[in-house]
Amino acid sequence: MEVKAVAKYVRISPQKVRKIVGAVKGERVEDGLAMLKFMPQKAAGIVKKVVQSAVANAENADIDVDSLVIRNVTADQGPVLKRFRARARGRGTRILKRTSHVTVILAEES
Repeated sequence: MEVKAVAKYVRISPQKVRKIVGAVKGERVEDGLAMLKFMPQKAAGIVKKVVQSAVANAENADIDVDSLVIRNVTADQGPVLKRFRARARGRGTRILKRTSHVTVILAEES
């Protein structure tokens, strides 16, 4: 059985989250959470929170948490906030503040 958790509109670029995703995909939940705990990146804290939410969803569905594996983690692009920064000679340049939708799917070990 699979359980899922999603964090939407997270203020971090999907590219930064995808660097972290490769490290925990396919790991047991306990090992994945331990790895995320000691990673210094901001994205690691975000992914850790979503994994913990998925574990809580599994407990709610009466699934044995010890047998769960991180089946898949995806970081899709959300809406982009467009801002401008003043530059020299009266010009302005565009700044894109990207957002992400982080999805975690846990499944029972087979």
